[in-house]
Amino acid sequence: MTVTVTPQTFQFVHFDAALIQRVAESLTAALGLDRPVAIEVDETTPLARIAVELGDTVTIRAESGAFEDTRRPRHQSEDATAAALGRVLLRSRDRLRGGFGEAPADDDLSLAQVAAWETYCVGRLERIGLPVNRQRWKYNFRNRHGFNDVADLAFDRLWTSDGLTWGELDEISRSASAS
Repeated sequence: MTVTVTPQTFQFVHFDAALIQRVAESLTAALGLDRPVAIEVDETTPLARIAVELGDTVTIRAESGAFEDTRRPRHQSEDATAAALGRVLLRSRDRLRGGFGEAPADDDLSLAQVAAWETYCVGRLERIGLPVNRQRWKYNFRNRHGFNDVADLAFDRLWTSDGLTWGELDEISRSASAS
């Protein structure tokens, strides 16, 4: 599938549109995504928000902080680019393949639901070979679900799962939060 990146030349950050395109093409192939992808990078903000819109094309809008090297401000990190794109591409694939039809729109997800879905996505990214910091994601999950054994078991279940439905993911998240 085709991947386009806008802008092609960056003025405020030291990013490479060809690198973003290459990473996205590799991910779409590895994830079996069957739609064109358009990536729009807002280089005017250091924030790290990344949003996706599904249609005939998967449109990703990323603020430059999502792709930034945390040790070198305004410079791109290939690992951060892959992790950010991988998470939204997996969420997109989940919604497109079914089983996630009843999931709320991204803006309507609770923080606990976002943490659970991100955990589910990043665990799958690790299994396809992307470098991820498991402890970072575990801490993020604990912040939304509690620092206890029940939350840790829920994290492990999400991290190691494949083929969950939205209902299953949400139930795991709710059970962790209820403890």
